[in-house]
Amino acid sequence: MSWDPQHLPSAAGRTFVVTGGNAGIGYFTAEQLASAGARVILASRSAEKAQRAIASIAGQVAGAQLDFVPLDLSSLPAVAAAAAALRALGPIDGLINNAGLVSPPNRRATTADGHELIVGSNFFGHFALTAQLWPALSPTARVVGLGSMATRIVRLDPDDLLSDRRYRSFRAYAFSKHAVHGFAFELDRRLRAAGEHRLSLLAHPGFSVDGLSERRPGINDVSRGERLRDGILGLAAQGKDHGAWPTVRAALDPDAESGRFYGPSRNMSGTPIVIPPVVSSATPEFGAHLWALAEERTGVTFLV
Repeated sequence: MSWDPQHLPSAAGRTFVVTGGNAGIGYFTAEQLASAGARVILASRSAEKAQRAIASIAGQVAGAQLDFVPLDLSSLPAVAAAAAALRALGPIDGLINNAGLVSPPNRRATTADGHELIVGSNFFGHFALTAQLWPALSPTARVVGLGSMATRIVRLDPDDLLSDRRYRSFRAYAFSKHAVHGFAFELDRRLRAAGEHRLSLLAHPGFSVDGLSERRPGINDVSRGERLRDGILGLAAQGKDHGAWPTVRAALDPDAESGRFYGPSRNMSGTPIVIPPVVSSATPEFGAHLWALAEERTGVTFLV
């Protein structure tokens, strides 16, 4: 079917969790889901920023149903606590694993649990959250991971996923997104093998910047200089409101099939379409390796 991101199908009666829903693409994902009638739970580290986002969405969407649960993806005990709080708010019809660190440090750093910071937060945290929320997901729920074009630029090295041998900030970020991709496709394979009706999908936002986004005071304030810079980027880029479109399509498209990957029609911008995956992070071999590594490092067994 054709998809119009400006006219979404009803999501009334459904509950979605959006990690990192207080800012950026996550904020617009939450706002757009709320505009479709969904109940949206923002899961993020900062209660102050989450409440600011809730107030902004409520100002945009009359009657919006919104909640907040604290979540720090860089701490596995904090992830477990968030999962317990979210289970109490279930059943959950959609888990949008959106949050992620996008500005890695110049030197290798680690999470509270001793894992490389970027992969530990962007992937291990979401793996543990998804596994521990699994019993609270409805029989037709969707899990949507947020991918990245960085996986097309940096070649995957599965044996150095945590940058133990060599660390470069952008390499570590790209590896974390390779892991997000691999998790989405491996989860799909396991769901299909189990005869499940739940879906695992992937989306990427293209090249999305704040300066081209619809203004939301207190959420995406930018300086005049940033606005001018992003205006120049507008030849290729788009606002983060449009960057949320692929994620929202993955979450709401009634014709979506598990294992699909949505991205902008013009690669970096445009309406969301189904796109091919990056081959290296979509293989069953990488998926199986990644799943075993994640269970070992998080101490969480994910039974599908």
